[in-house]
Amino acid sequence: MIACERDEIPGEPMDKRTVRRAQRQALLAAIARREWLLQMLAVAATGCVRRDDPARSRASTLIMAVDSIDAVRPDWTDADFLVFSPLVERDERGDFVPRLAERWEHSGDYREWTYHLRRDVRWHDGVPVTAHDVKFSLDLVTQQGYRFDAVTVLDDFTVKVRVPPGYQGPSYQDDIVYYPKHLLEGFDPKKFEDWDFWTRPVGNGPFRFVRYQAGTMIEYEANPDYYLGKPKVERVVLKFVGPAEGSAGLTELLSGNVDVVLAGNPSQIPRVLEDPRFRVYYSAVTASGPAIVWKHDHPLFRGARVRRTLTLAIDRRELRQLLNLPADLPFGDGVYTYQQVLKGEVPDLLPHDPAEAQALLEAAGWHDHDGDGIRERDGRSFRFTAILSSGRDLPRLAVYIQAQLRRVRIQMDIQVMDRSVVESQRIGVGDFEAAFIQLYRPQDQKKFFGRGNPTGYANVEAFRLIDSIETGQDPDEVDRLYHELSDVYRADLPVTRLAPNVWVSFAHRRVQGLRTPFHANPDRYMEDLWLDDRDGPKSNIGRRVLPASAWRTYG
Repeated sequence: MIACERDEIPGEPMDKRTVRRAQRQALLAAIARREWLLQMLAVAATGCVRRDDPARSRASTLIMAVDSIDAVRPDWTDADFLVFSPLVERDERGDFVPRLAERWEHSGDYREWTYHLRRDVRWHDGVPVTAHDVKFSLDLVTQQGYRFDAVTVLDDFTVKVRVPPGYQGPSYQDDIVYYPKHLLEGFDPKKFEDWDFWTRPVGNGPFRFVRYQAGTMIEYEANPDYYLGKPKVERVVLKFVGPAEGSAGLTELLSGNVDVVLAGNPSQIPRVLEDPRFRVYYSAVTASGPAIVWKHDHPLFRGARVRRTLTLAIDRRELRQLLNLPADLPFGDGVYTYQQVLKGEVPDLLPHDPAEAQALLEAAGWHDHDGDGIRERDGRSFRFTAILSSGRDLPRLAVYIQAQLRRVRIQMDIQVMDRSVVESQRIGVGDFEAAFIQLYRPQDQKKFFGRGNPTGYANVEAFRLIDSIETGQDPDEVDRLYHELSDVYRADLPVTRLAPNVWVSFAHRRVQGLRTPFHANPDRYMEDLWLDDRDGPKSNIGRRVLPASAWRTYG
């Protein structure tokens, strides 16, 4: 990581030599990116593909590199979708489409849903899938953050689910899969994630378990009795290669030993794009990602105008290039749900306008009187400290933004410390000037910007909207409230969002059917994929097949 090349003492500001070295490396990285882009275009133009590629000899078998057996267990990746089915799935418009449930209806307040299950679905051991399996599974996952007022079996193929008021937690409809009661009801639910069952699962989905080699791999075969038809990929092997952040997965891919790397490290994207055999796919997410939160009762950041000025000074499009992210991923200033991303209802991003930022600073009386490169007003320098944890991207982002702000003569010092210290002892109690954070979901708005927040943000209308969102149930109404909240945020700018969070997959071009950004997870959508070893188009960026509205924004 650029910002942590020396041994940092927690809480110690980085010295100028370290920062300069980091800035030089960031510049070199930008030059390197330009070079590999030119190389990639040259390779694409020639259309060269290795004829001795080992992947070509695998016929209808697809091999995916994953962390470990943990990738197969619930809530680690979507690999459990290979073997098990959800109640419903989302299409690329964000609409629910049938899976285990062939139809459903909900109450007027959206709290009660009744699902009518298909009658032709069987577990891989031949036992029919029933509503009793659905209830068993929902009772099982309550320990993982899912909350239900009641789950009631109406008959063998009908189940009713009632959720608490304002429930906007994890979606039990399409985010989880369902398990066989007749095989698991005797297991200890407290040891759910450690069951041996995950190493030899019996599911109801598109692929069936074949074999497991401890610490090495797990293999599945296409289910000929799958209720939506036998998948085109005959065999899927999950090869355990270690953490996604490491280089083992990339090495296996480049060597031709695997076809797919799940949850790839974005820093490895340039290396993948150098090779015309592979494509990169990006999965869109909600309004989550790295951001800077400002302390609103600090003298420097009390006014919305200064927060706007700081945001205008940061080139966030170039920042996405630094993170190897495509410029056209849905991303804006505000807060929005996954449904809004699917519908193309993402707020606009404020432009990078350093000239406007400088003019606003001058108009507000901030001038560099002594020529030291830092603006002053009333005897105070425009200088502050931003705290952050030593995560994979935050130090690198901080150094980049530090250089951006220096161009408008603002000095941002950087203080790296342990994540637990940043979250609980500094941000949690309001002891900071500015802080780099990771926003993980829209619901984080209450934590950082709702009533009693530690950031000092105080806007009665924002509080009202956040409270209404918390108790809202109708998804369209919730989206409308988020739209209004985004308008408030764009006026106040309580936080400067830096980049979107995305999941990245690397795939051999023989893997067909993946699409950026709504159909990019090969583990989740394996039933829709097929393999083709013929030479085709040589673009390395994952194909986008989207309605024009998917990139429309409102401003």
